[in-house]
Amino acid sequence: MSGEPDALAVVNQLRDLAADPLNRRAIVQDQGCLPGLILFLDHPNPQVVYSALLAVRYLAECRANREKMKGELGMMLSLQNVMQKGTSPGETKLLASEIYEILQNSTDAEAEQAEAAASCRRKAQFFLGSSNKRAKTVVLQIDGLDDTTRRSLCEEALLKIKGVISFTFQMAVKRCVVRIRSDLKAEALGTAIASTKVMKAQQVVKGEDGAEVIIPFQEDSDMVVEQNTDLPDYLPEDESPAQEQNKAVSRLGSMQDGVGWLSTAANFLTRSFYW
Repeated sequence: MSGEPDALAVVNQLRDLAADPLNRRAIVQDQGCLPGLILFLDHPNPQVVYSALLAVRYLAECRANREKMKGELGMMLSLQNVMQKGTSPGETKLLASEIYEILQNSTDAEAEQAEAAASCRRKAQFFLGSSNKRAKTVVLQIDGLDDTTRRSLCEEALLKIKGVISFTFQMAVKRCVVRIRSDLKAEALGTAIASTKVMKAQQVVKGEDGAEVIIPFQEDSDMVVEQNTDLPDYLPEDESPAQEQNKAVSRLGSMQDGVGWLSTAANFLTRSFYW
């Protein structure tokens, strides 16, 4: 069995590293990783493309990265190709469109302002404040989200919902931040989590005074959740980052491990300019 990582394993690792705000500047500044992610956007495997888009969206969350990402050779063109490709699943096109809009609207002044605010050092909160009005963010407080096994169950439940674009976990506070299409009701997420039989979700919203308010979903809801048949399985069981989620979520600041792995990824990408 070859020790060479395959494309899916590499892009999944990059995605998990990009989920940590402390890694995002290093990934974009690395000479091999950002061009490699652009190559992944043209990969024939839709699962690789979707994972690469998630990584790019994480990197774009750091405002100081956006100008460099926008100017990287092939970035905007590859995003356009994903958006226009007839075989791209709907959620993949929506995510590519969201990234394209964010990078297209980026400016040097915006990057400088974000740098001063140290936006890249805040805790991981996925896709908050997006400019894409076709999508929205829902924060879930999940009772029973106690370990990686439960997290894996939660991932499987959410990925079955048509209209879920992306999500990230905050295991320390038992929360999940979910990016969904604007026409998908938050209750569908609660129904999906409840279907695991071991977890229960409530929605976290901001009150008029700015304080958090926990809103329970209706018990015994008869809502029918539309299943997601467009996307392939998110990750094979043996490659799921949930088994080693401390690399992306719990160990914020795992920069030393991340930088060490970037060279491995860059070497793979350098040898893989065609698929």
